Amino acid sequence: MTEQDRKLSIFAVTAPGLEGLCAAELAALGISGVPEPGGVAWEGTLGELYSANLRLRTASRVLVRVAEFRARTFFELERHGKKVPWERFVGRGGAVRLRVTSRKSKLYHEGAVAERLLEAIERKVGTLGSAGTAKGGDEEEGVEGDDAQLFVVRFLYDRCTLSADASGALLHLRGYRQALAKAPLRETLAAATLLASGWDGGAPLVDPMCGSGTIPIEGALLARRIAPGLANPSREPRRYAFREWPDFDARVWGEVVSRAVSEILPSAGVPILGSDRDAGAIEAARTNAERAGVAGDLALEVRALSAVEPPPGPGWLVANPPYGVRVGESDALRDLYAALGRTARARFPGWTLALLSADRKLESRVGVRFAEALRTKNGGIPVRVVVGRVEE
Repeated sequence: MTEQDRKLSIFAVTAPGLEGLCAAELAALGISGVPEPGGVAWEGTLGELYSANLRLRTASRVLVRVAEFRARTFFELERHGKKVPWERFVGRGGAVRLRVTSRKSKLYHEGAVAERLLEAIERKVGTLGSAGTAKGGDEEEGVEGDDAQLFVVRFLYDRCTLSADASGALLHLRGYRQALAKAPLRETLAAATLLASGWDGGAPLVDPMCGSGTIPIEGALLARRIAPGLANPSREPRRYAFREWPDFDARVWGEVVSRAVSEILPSAGVPILGSDRDAGAIEAARTNAERAGVAGDLALEVRALSAVEPPPGPGWLVANPPYGVRVGESDALRDLYAALGRTARARFPGWTLALLSADRKLESRVGVRFAEALRTKNGGIPVRVVVGRVEE
């Protein structure tokens, strides 16, 4: 068996609730993944690992599960740590970070666990350039701008699962979003909102509260079949942690990138509109769209909600309106949601309306019969993607 064909235990990490969407994305790539809490698992090749990082729109990072063992004492941990093939993921002089979580286990001191494993790594590969721990126990979170190889170590009921991060910076960081408006939406959640709404790039798309443009830009990337890892004008892939691994296969990676580039369509093929009453937000959206290489596919305008003009439809009206999570804000937002409903009924009859909503009372003001399509969190706030048909 060649290195290219060797099977890896791979896990695509998602925000809670996005596992099904991620599994569907993988299925479209010919990969049969099994949804688990917090992501999707499968046994795959190096090519599939590379493709998942480059192409998945809803995953936060991709891990390779390196080892799994039971350890109730530090002696057992050290014994198993010696057997882990650390040299496949980090070389002499490399930088390493460990993120350790321990729940309902005898080895509860996370710092001591990290110390033992860092010693095991140095015994296997030699002196490291730097070594330490990464804060936070959530696999979806990361240390931005840190080029160290991250290993995720999870103890649960004395069972240790050890994974190597293949992604590096979190995958929602496509690279195009430099200019931000207030309360920016993560790219992965914007893509998930579109996919959960049923929009597939074949019908017009309008976001009347687009802020810095994340939903329209992710829509253009989807419609043009641009892999999110290629979301920049030069089409140069972002850096990934796996590209620094000693066994990185440049030939396989080149094939994966070439295949993705060959699938890009010359244009979106449907109108994609974004508008916002804030001129600064639209300026940011235009800058971001230019960086993503999709400025020519979008119409971005400064418009009040009541002045939004739809293209010939029907299509999808998708928005991430303010949530009003602070005390007293909900009352101030009721008129905004009601105005969205009036505009939708007056100008978008027959369209599909999808909202990322955190407040059932506010969404009820829209006057559309919604069905829940997705439940997840945005910045720690429980949110739902709700979808309905606009009636006259």
